Amino acid sequence: MAKIPEALAGSPEVNNKYMDKYEIVCDMGEGFGKWKMGPDEELMPLIDVANIACGFHAGDFNIMAKMVKLAKKYDVKVGSHPGLPDLLGFGRRRFAIPPDEIFNLVMYQTGALKAFLDAEGMPLNHIKPHGELYFYVERDEEVMRAVLRAAQIFKVPVVGAKNAHYEKVAKEMGVDLIQELYLDVDWSADGKLVPPALSRAKNPSIIYNDLVEVAETDELSCVSGEKIKFNFGETPFMLCLHSDMPTALGNVTEARKAIDEINKKRGFPVKKSY
Repeated sequence: MAKIPEALAGSPEVNNKYMDKYEIVCDMGEGFGKWKMGPDEELMPLIDVANIACGFHAGDFNIMAKMVKLAKKYDVKVGSHPGLPDLLGFGRRRFAIPPDEIFNLVMYQTGALKAFLDAEGMPLNHIKPHGELYFYVERDEEVMRAVLRAAQIFKVPVVGAKNAHYEKVAKEMGVDLIQELYLDVDWSADGKLVPPALSRAKNPSIIYNDLVEVAETDELSCVSGEKIKFNFGETPFMLCLHSDMPTALGNVTEARKAIDEINKKRGFPVKKSY
């Protein structure tokens, strides 16, 4: 029988406050200038939520403006996707930054995105750290608190992987943690995400089958082959898929099919087709 790792033992109840169905979220706008990373225009009609890069790991003022307009067109909720100041490494290289500077860089990037959202009459939905900052938050409580403090000021929730300690600290600080699930990267037996560079390759059919399995059984095989239980129960979750994967469009297309089937089966709303 699958066990719930300690890291996944928290409650997913907060998700019900923000979600009335299972949703797909993608990291978007991760190009720079003339360079394009993912198929943003093809992905946006298929997703429910977009994390938009804010210029430090990827993205720029023109791309941010374009992504916000595209999200508005397809009724997609938008959150900031702040990263470490590392364009060359795409925000995925590990280096230390003091918590006060983490707070400042999250404020700076989120504030820039919010300006574009204000211009389109759209709300800021959440903050979700990118890449190495995402893992830094889970590793270092002071960095975690710095990100949560920024969320306090913007009065929005933070999106993160299911993590009991993260949930506890967020609750203490009066910030909601929306819990997401990744399926295009692996999970370890102790309930932690495996970085993309160390994960096994996934394809659209694997994404579809794994998503159905988690929704129906709350379980999935981790990188070592044993089953882990996510402890979502019947609570909807966000499925996050990377837009920079080679099979990104296929992954999201198959996930959309599975999510719509699951939402229909549970009597939840289904995203409008475009």
